[in-house]
Amino acid sequence: MRDLDLPNKGPEAVVVVKTADGTLKDLSWIPETDTEVESVAANTEDGRSVIRHSAAHVLAQAVQDGFPGTKLGIGPPIKDGFYYDFDVAEPFTPEDLKGLEKKMKQIIKAGQRFSRRVYESKDEARAELANEPYKLELIDDKGAADDSEVMEVGGAELTAYDNLNPRTGDRIWGDLCRGPHVPTTKYIPAVKLTRSSAAYWRGDQNNADLQRVYGTAWESPEAMDEYLELLAEAEKRDHRKLGAELDLFSFPDEIGSGLPVFHPNGGIIRKELEDYSRLRHAEAGYEFVYTPHATKGELFEKSGHLDWYSDGMYPPMQLDEERNAEGQVTRQAVDYYLKPMNCPMHNLIFDSRGRSYRELPLRLFEFGTVYRYEKSGVVHGLTRARGFTQDDAHIYCTREQMAGEIRDLLQFVIDLLRDYGLDDFYLELSTRNPEKSIGSDEAWEEATEALREAASSFGVELVADPGGAAFYAPKISVQVKDALGRSWQMSTIQVDLMLPDRFDLEYTGSDGQKHRPVMLHRALFGSMERFFGVLTEHYAGAFPAWLAPVQVVGIPVAEQFGDHLETVIRALKKHGIRAQVDHSDDRMQKKIRNHTTQKVPFMLLAGEHDREAGAVSFRFRDGTQVNEVPVDDAVQRIVDWVHARRNESPTAELLGPAESTVGTA
Repeated sequence: MRDLDLPNKGPEAVVVVKTADGTLKDLSWIPETDTEVESVAANTEDGRSVIRHSAAHVLAQAVQDGFPGTKLGIGPPIKDGFYYDFDVAEPFTPEDLKGLEKKMKQIIKAGQRFSRRVYESKDEARAELANEPYKLELIDDKGAADDSEVMEVGGAELTAYDNLNPRTGDRIWGDLCRGPHVPTTKYIPAVKLTRSSAAYWRGDQNNADLQRVYGTAWESPEAMDEYLELLAEAEKRDHRKLGAELDLFSFPDEIGSGLPVFHPNGGIIRKELEDYSRLRHAEAGYEFVYTPHATKGELFEKSGHLDWYSDGMYPPMQLDEERNAEGQVTRQAVDYYLKPMNCPMHNLIFDSRGRSYRELPLRLFEFGTVYRYEKSGVVHGLTRARGFTQDDAHIYCTREQMAGEIRDLLQFVIDLLRDYGLDDFYLELSTRNPEKSIGSDEAWEEATEALREAASSFGVELVADPGGAAFYAPKISVQVKDALGRSWQMSTIQVDLMLPDRFDLEYTGSDGQKHRPVMLHRALFGSMERFFGVLTEHYAGAFPAWLAPVQVVGIPVAEQFGDHLETVIRALKKHGIRAQVDHSDDRMQKKIRNHTTQKVPFMLLAGEHDREAGAVSFRFRDGTQVNEVPVDDAVQRIVDWVHARRNESPTAELLGPAESTVGTA
């Protein structure tokens, strides 16, 4: 038997065990029969999740100790950390967080023991938690156990975890929880509180206002230090921060949460992204379509989205009601919805006339703006918005064409992501959730295997996502890693054998008979907004020259050399280069600093020697410089670089020396 009072023995210490069905159990768990279990180490994802959930309990204990009368919400582990929601009299201050973190470390050092306890009945739990209204709600909420963020209830039993004095065994504090937890608080070797924010109970703005405290916990101080360094770099790259600094986009309160507007600088980048995407789609045989932003509700009844997706849709608008002179209704209002996806409308385009097998595969493409009602607590800049534009495609093909189309789709997606400078990725296969899906087992198996075989042919890591599919189709998603090693879900491909049935889609085969097409769904970027946000953080705002809003700025050493630079800029503009001369009154060094801060890829300097030699000097973001490059040569180098869509930042070394010196200024 393992000594549960031992402190953490390092990153590989066992914190819980896992049963054959994947259930995590406390180390103190005693099975009723002989059972094979797998040890779970602290430095695994499961191990870290348990450490973080245990740290959330320690936080809650520290809050109730320091702020008597505080009511407890929920406290789940999340990616890289944890949070806990509190109903407290006043918002937490930074000083409060410092004090709470200090108290947490005292609790951890004391080695309090986590002890699981089963309530005999809900009435017993209600009596014990009579002063915790949010816990009482969870006890009675039948759907709470299905909420991934609710760790309080779940399974056949209702349980609590008590924190016990390691010497006397006396109960110090406790919380409603399904667990599991680490054996003692000493198994939480590294913890830090990061921030606090306002939150709504269960993420619903109609519910009570709470205070959410975020933190992180790791298997070792070294692991946490590495994460905090990454976090600091991520904060520098935050697309919301860079969006304001570089004048790319904003989120006006007057418009509403999660609804961005793009400024001219951001508009240029977005247009370049879209134009290149359109070019590649045209080359690949896609046809462009356009659909409206709103539709009658019956369309989404037919597709099934109202049955399975209504919580993620905006409420209906009741329109088209008519009344007579006496005010009596002569025509009932009809529910209209802002569309959350484009596929039902594309089905109507396919079904607008008879189709022949000779037209297949039919590839329809649209930059279609959709609207989804995300809870306010999860809206996050461009990467989780309420209104966004999908680069959405639907391919209608025969069963025989399906495998080849999927492989071609994956190749198209991977090649295009690489063109934008994203080349570190893996694939994830999301399979059916039997309780949240439509269609037959046979159809799901056929679609899933088609995706699996296509993905396997690429020799790229394939990760399983059991039960993660949409209600109508399994999917392959391309998970891209950015410059900081963070994974982002980008492209998705779904094999859909369900919606063609619901829409009764048909084509005439070579045998003269009617057949049902296969429908492939594909969003390459996920959404333009999300992709924009990811690229902003990947490049830290220093976009490749072909995407940069301003590609070239001329900086005269003194104003009398501005005319010389204007001739260079005019030559560049003839080639479609976005270029300008800085004629401001600032000194040259300040101009260089300003445009370096604005991430301009090419700065051209000109003084007396440059003008006399018919040349310019290159200055780059990293401070390197190439001096006295002949104007024609300089123009050609920039044009070649931009038109090649190179994704590196140009430097003196990459551009190569002219018949001049290479150095730094």
